[in-house]
Amino acid sequence: MEKRRILPPEETEAQKKHIAWMRANNDCYLAENGCRRGAFVLTFGCQQNEADSEKLAGLCEEMGYAIVDEPADAELIVVNTCAIREHAEQKALSIVGQYKHLKTKNPALIIAVCGCMMAQEHRRNDIKFRYPYVDFILGPSSLHRFPQLLCEKLEKGRRLYCPEEAEYLVAEGLPIRRESNYRAWVSIMYGCNNFCSYCIVPYVRGRERSREMGEIVKEVRDLVAHGYRDITLLGQNVNSYAKDSDYGYDFADLLAELDTIEGDYVLRFMTSHPKDASRKLIDVMAESKHIAHQFHLPMQSGSDAILKAMNRRYDTEKYLGIVDYMRERMPDVTLTSDIIVGFPGETEVDFEGTLAMLRRVRFDMLYSFIYSPRKGTPAAEMEQVPQTVKNARFDRLLALQNEIGKEKNQALVGRTLRVLCDGVSKNNDALYSGRTEGNKIAFFEGAPNDTGCFVDFVAERADAYALYGKKI
Repeated sequence: MEKRRILPPEETEAQKKHIAWMRANNDCYLAENGCRRGAFVLTFGCQQNEADSEKLAGLCEEMGYAIVDEPADAELIVVNTCAIREHAEQKALSIVGQYKHLKTKNPALIIAVCGCMMAQEHRRNDIKFRYPYVDFILGPSSLHRFPQLLCEKLEKGRRLYCPEEAEYLVAEGLPIRRESNYRAWVSIMYGCNNFCSYCIVPYVRGRERSREMGEIVKEVRDLVAHGYRDITLLGQNVNSYAKDSDYGYDFADLLAELDTIEGDYVLRFMTSHPKDASRKLIDVMAESKHIAHQFHLPMQSGSDAILKAMNRRYDTEKYLGIVDYMRERMPDVTLTSDIIVGFPGETEVDFEGTLAMLRRVRFDMLYSFIYSPRKGTPAAEMEQVPQTVKNARFDRLLALQNEIGKEKNQALVGRTLRVLCDGVSKNNDALYSGRTEGNKIAFFEGAPNDTGCFVDFVAERADAYALYGKKI
């Protein structure tokens, strides 16, 4: 067991010196007109990647850059990549390819590629040999070295390839430029020890390492003091928080401590692994003041044989036991899940087992995916299900979940719900949108001063994915 996996203070201080060097050398970040040079940060992937990008943007600002919305306005472009699916990797590579013309137009432009893709040797080689205009790369465990690499690039002018860390550690004290002033991500741990046979995460993000409770409490307390209303704790498997350490507490203890922070806010977390979802955790949620009665509990498959092949380390009986206890303690809980369709070896009987679990559990929402092989994982070497079969099964799964989701949402029609408003809807500028405590999308006629505030909302109509109604 690792006792402490925190980056030594001297390493943090070294990066602060690089930041200070950048700020002291105006010619490194001032444009010809004397304005701050622009930095553009593009993110692919999960909420953890979004949280990482907020730190990258924070580092850019600390070094004197102004964050811009368009790559064409930038002197520094940072692409934070995802490796969870092949499609995400190809999209990232395609966009990096489009930046070649920007580099041709402005040779002083610096392009950095980081994130999970860069923890894979074959992708690092792709960038090295196919994208010679990329200036430096670094993996997700090396984000704290970003100032160092940028300084070295500016001083020496050569391309840099930051090697993976010899030891994966938690870097505290990095500046954060949050995308929202009322919703926030808070990473409580990094990495994963589970090695599900389909998943690349343990290979690109390393082993689990947890932040100390005091650091997390301090961050959340500061967010609440600054008016944040919706705070989500992040980890590849938050339920295993602190198991890698000798801290003497667990995830349920962390939640209980955070719940004592006074204020008007909702606390969430993701993602959970069923093998570590304890009754203690559910009890803390049920008895809390601020923790949302919402639980994202990835099931992945309704077949015990497939779950075993996935190396998930639970079966359908255990999963149902968690769900039943959760609904006993929190009858109003919103339950969501992940499902992988067409995992190698999945038979029609296996898939029917998944449909049966959907009918039994009745999830409020599903995040469903057609299995995609990931190079370097055990499942990629297994016998694959034909694509046509996977597509047909996916359509059947979606049809069933749409039916269940609509019925679940229909039961909320006529009820008054508390909604955190996100402002004008991106899909219909005549309406405002927000999220309920159960993280369901709600649409209504709002006002500009509703954004970032809780409003009371009466649901009048429902579909499978959203509620429609009016603000009281």
